[in-house]
Parts: sequence; structure tokens; C-alpha cells
Amino acid sequence: MNEARLKRVLWEMEARNLPQMLVSDPAAIFYLTGKWIHPGERMLALYINVNGNNKLFINELFPVYEDLGVEKVWFNDTQDSVEILSRYVDKEKPMGIDKNWPARFLLRLMELKGGSTFVNGSVILDRVRMCKDENEKDLMREASRINDLAVDRMIKLIPQMYTEKKMALELQSIYEELGAEGFSFDPIIAYGANAADPHHEPDNSTVKEGDSIIIDIGCKKNSYCSDMTRTVFYKKVSSKSKEVYNVVLEANKRAIELVKPGVRFCDIDNAAREYIEKAGYGKYFTHRTGHSIGIEVHDFGDVSSINTDRVEPGMIFSIEPGIYLTGEVGVRIEDLILVTEDGCEVLNKYDKELIIVE
Repeated sequence: MNEARLKRVLWEMEARNLPQMLVSDPAAIFYLTGKWIHPGERMLALYINVNGNNKLFINELFPVYEDLGVEKVWFNDTQDSVEILSRYVDKEKPMGIDKNWPARFLLRLMELKGGSTFVNGSVILDRVRMCKDENEKDLMREASRINDLAVDRMIKLIPQMYTEKKMALELQSIYEELGAEGFSFDPIIAYGANAADPHHEPDNSTVKEGDSIIIDIGCKKNSYCSDMTRTVFYKKVSSKSKEVYNVVLEANKRAIELVKPGVRFCDIDNAAREYIEKAGYGKYFTHRTGHSIGIEVHDFGDVSSINTDRVEPGMIFSIEPGIYLTGEVGVRIEDLILVTEDGCEVLNKYDKELIIVE
């Protein structure tokens, strides 16, 4: 296992008086072991104990034979996997449970009295993962570099009059050519009025003169995610659409300017939201300003009005204000932001000024 990361997890466990926990989320197991294991309906659990008695419980179906720095306990489909796990835990002490562990496993462990109490232990790993180490920062920079190249290619495809669906298909090939591992989420390509739906699914619409075009895309590279949004216009832009675009752009910039260690997430959200509200578009900004990102495109934590946590060096999150006028136009501009010791680094370098595609 990654000893530095495990040490941080153990420190947090001790600080919370939690002597043992089960980690079952494949992304969290990858974070600690460097190995992706997708168990499907079968049980997978990494048992961590502050006394060092760590075990990985894994079905024989999965050929994980390399040394992961933790003892493996194997079981097969004919065995009671939770009963086997229960033999190794400390039944007299509290047990932390992964928020994503299926209820059928948890209920069985409770039936076997596999801990004195059961608590949500995910917050420990979630918060440790929020602050990236130097290697993770470089991996995130590289994923965003590829995404910048991809969005440029996507914008240059617009004059070919592809449907939204065709654009999404082209993106898959673009990522492959650029060396990415695939999508970090299903791409959002939205023309004209479709752009007023923040989570529009690409359909057979084609672009029309004057349309805004939202391109919200992300890839995975070395298991780390990128995510960015650019909005451009086809052939011309109306005065109303230009006004909306400039309001969103300024909101994006104001939120980014505020980012530094110690600032609250809710204050970053407010920097964007307040500007949009003063411009008269507050009710058309319908989502939070951003989300954390890393191994998963939506890691734990967000930039929202109710998150009073303070940002710390190493955190990476999106800043993505938007305005959505139903039946008219939608604009969203999104960048990934890395918190540094004295400010922040914007991972996306692609131009944000208004672009009209000819």
C-alpha cells in the first residue's frame, strides 16, 4: 500500500477514535493500493486497523496476485464472504463502514456482531483524498492538458455540421488519439436552446446560426479525471447572448480570484453567485459553483452555498457558473482550480474569451 497515504488515513482514524474500518469503494482501494478491482456484485473489502492488522478480502475470481503491500484473504462464490471477514475484525470496538458498501454485506456483518457500533467511515478517506500529493497534482495537470487539446479540436469540428451525438462520438476518437483512457463522464454537447439544459444529453440536433454551443467534456489519464466547459457561438452572437456570456465569464473570474488557503467554499460560491444575481440572472444560475475532482470526476466536497469548510493547499475543484434561459440560450464556463500555498493554479489554459466559430 501507499505508506504515506495510509499514514494519513490512520492519523485521521485515531483523531476520530475509530480503531478499524472497512473500505469497499474501488476508487478508494485504488488510492491506497494502486490497483483497480471492480467486484461487481461480489464483496470486496480492505480492512484497516490502527494496530496494523490490515487485510484485503477478495474473491478468487479476480487474479490480483501482485504484492499490494497488504495480506490478501481469499474466498470463493460458495463461501460466506462476510462471515470470513468477521473472523478478523475486533468485535468489541467500533467499525467504520464505507458509504458505498451494499446493505446486504453490512446487515450480515451486523448480524454477526462484527463491531460494537457501526459508523460511516468514508469521511476519513474522502477528506484525505481531497488534498492531492505532488504526483497527483502532476497527473491532474496532464489530464487537463489533454482536455485543453480536445476542446480545441471539438470547437474546430463545429463547422462540419455534425449532430450533437456525432460530436460526442468524435470526442471518443479524439481522446484515444491524445492518449487518454476514455471519458471521465458522459460528454455534454448542447446546441442553441438545448444549452439551457445544464445536463442535456446529446441528440440529433444540428447547429444553427446564432446558437450557443456548450462543450462540457472530461477524460481520464492515468486514472485521474479532467473536466472543463467552454461555450462558443456559431457565426454570430446576439446582444442578449453576449451579455449573458460576459456575466458568466466575469463570475468565473471573480470566483477564481478568491481562491486561496483559508477561504470558505461558500464564499467562493458567493463570489460567482452574487455577481450573477446583481446582473439580474440569479434565478437562472441553478446549480452549485463547483465540485471536487480527482480519481473520480465528482470527489467528496463541493463549492456551494452551504459548504463552510475552508480550502487547503492541494485541493482541486471546478469553478463552473452558468446561466440558462429556457428556450433561448445557455452559457457555462468551467475550469479546474488547484489550491497552492498562497493562491491557486488554473489547470485549464484554453481561451475563455468569447469565440464566434465561422
